[in-house]
Amino acid sequence: MAPRADGRLNHDLLPNEKGPQDACGVFGVWAPGEEVAKLAYFGLYALQHRGQESAGIATSNGQQLLVYKDMGLVSQVFDETALNALQGHIAIGHARYSTTGGSTWENAQPTLGPTAAGTVALGHNGNLTNTAELVDLVAERYGSQRRGELARGNTTDTALVTALLAGDPDHTLEATALEVLPRLRGAFSLVFMDETTLYAARDPQGVRPLVLGRLERGWVVASETPALDIVGASFVREIEPGEFIAIDADGLRSTRFAEVDRAGCIFEYVYLARPDTTIAGRSVHAARVAMGRRLAIEHPVEADLVIPVPESGTPAAVGYAAESGIPFGQGLTKNAYVGRTFIQPSQTLRQLGIRLKLNPLREVIRGQRLVVVDDSIVRGNTQRALIRMLREAGAAEVHVRISSPPVKWPCFYGIDFASRAELIANGLSADEIAASLGADSLGYISEEGLIEATEQPASQLCTACFSGRYPIELPPADRLGKHLLEQNELPLGAPEDGLLTIASTPGGATALEHP
Repeated sequence: MAPRADGRLNHDLLPNEKGPQDACGVFGVWAPGEEVAKLAYFGLYALQHRGQESAGIATSNGQQLLVYKDMGLVSQVFDETALNALQGHIAIGHARYSTTGGSTWENAQPTLGPTAAGTVALGHNGNLTNTAELVDLVAERYGSQRRGELARGNTTDTALVTALLAGDPDHTLEATALEVLPRLRGAFSLVFMDETTLYAARDPQGVRPLVLGRLERGWVVASETPALDIVGASFVREIEPGEFIAIDADGLRSTRFAEVDRAGCIFEYVYLARPDTTIAGRSVHAARVAMGRRLAIEHPVEADLVIPVPESGTPAAVGYAAESGIPFGQGLTKNAYVGRTFIQPSQTLRQLGIRLKLNPLREVIRGQRLVVVDDSIVRGNTQRALIRMLREAGAAEVHVRISSPPVKWPCFYGIDFASRAELIANGLSADEIAASLGADSLGYISEEGLIEATEQPASQLCTACFSGRYPIELPPADRLGKHLLEQNELPLGAPEDGLLTIASTPGGATALEHP
C-alpha cells in the first residue's frame, strides 16, 4: 500500500509520490424557494479540485438542521435520495482535504455544535496556527471534558472553532462569532449556519479566497467564482479580509472584526485555484499564461516544441510558446479516470508508475528538443519518471521550465506540503536538480516574475513556501502540526452537547455516527 497522501501537486502520477494539496472548498447558500441542497451539491462539484477526501452538506428549514457527509468525492457521497432528504432554504457544503487532523469520517465537515439557541454547522478552508491556544481556551470556558465533535473523535482545528461558538445564553451566535473570530490566528475562510441564518468570515490576511454572489432569490458564498457560475449566481464581490457577514430574512449585513492585513496565498495563482477563477480581480488563467511568458524571458532555450504537463502546466506552456515563438504541442496524453479506481496496482504496474496517468505521443515528440512546462517541483520523483519516459519515447532533449520558484518551506496556512527535508530544492541548486532529474536544463520563474504575473502588490501576497517569510506569526514548533489534537492529552468526555435539532431522517441521520 502506498503511504497516505501528502497532497497532489505532482498530479498524483506516481503511487508513492504525493505533494502539497489545498485544504478544502466551502460553499453556502441562502435562498428560500430553491432546492438549496442541490445548489450546494453543484457548488461543491465546481470546488472538487480543492479537496477529494470527504464531502458534506448541511441544510436548515428554519426549525432543524439536517446533515449528510461521508468519505469520498462529491459525486460518490451524494445521490438523489440524499439530496432530496436535505430540505430547507439554507445550506452549507464542504469538500475536504485534511491539513489538520487525519482523513477520517469523524473529521469530515460540516462540523456540528450546540449554541445558546440551537445548533451550528460549520465548514472551514484554511489552517489555524494557534490550535494549541484554542484547546486551552475551550478547556477554560467549557471545562476539560471534550464535548460535541471533540467528544466524537474529531481532531481538527475546525472542531475547536465549532466548540467555541457554543457561547452562552446571554449571547446570540452572531455575537459569539464576533467575539471568537478575533481570537483565531492563521488562515480561515468559514461558512456556517444555524437554523435561520447563513454566516461567512475570512481571516484578516485573506489567505484563502472567499467570494459573495447573488441569486434571483438569495445569496451564495463560495471559495471560488466557478462555484457561483455553476449555480447561476452573479459575482458581487470578494468577502474582505477581516469581514464577517450574516444573511437572513432581514437581508445581508457586514461587520468588520479585524483590520485588513492582506497576504493572499500566491500558490492559488500557481496551482490551487481553477484556471477560470478570478482572485483579487485577476484571472488565474491570465496569470498563468503571464507566468509562462515571463519564464520564456528569464530562461530561453533553443528547442522545437513546448509541451505542458497536463493539466496545470498548460496555461504557462501556452505563454512560454507565445513569448518564445517555439510551437506549442500536446506531447502527453492524460487518462482522466485512473484516479477514480480504488484498486491498488500490482507491483509490476507500480513500477510503470507514471504511465498509469500520462502517456507520451511518440509521433509528436520523437527527435524533438522539448521544453516541458510544469507548475512546480516538490520531491522531484514525478519529473524524473516523466523525463525518463520522454527520452524512451525518442525526445532528443528535455528542458524543464517551472512556473513557480523553488518550493523550500512548509505551509502552515492550509496547504499540506512535504516535510522540509523532503523538498528537493532545499539541498540542491537548479543545475544539481536538473542533473538529478535527468533534464538537459531546468529553469524556475523568479519570485519577482511570479508576483508580477499576479498583478498584485508584493506586500499583499504570502510567498512563504518560496521565501520562508511567514506573514502570520507562528507558535513554537511543539505547538504546531497536523496531528496536534490527536496527540493532545485532554480527557475524552461523553458527548453532552445538546444537539437536539438533528433530525433522524433518511439522508440526515449520519451527522452523529458513521452509517
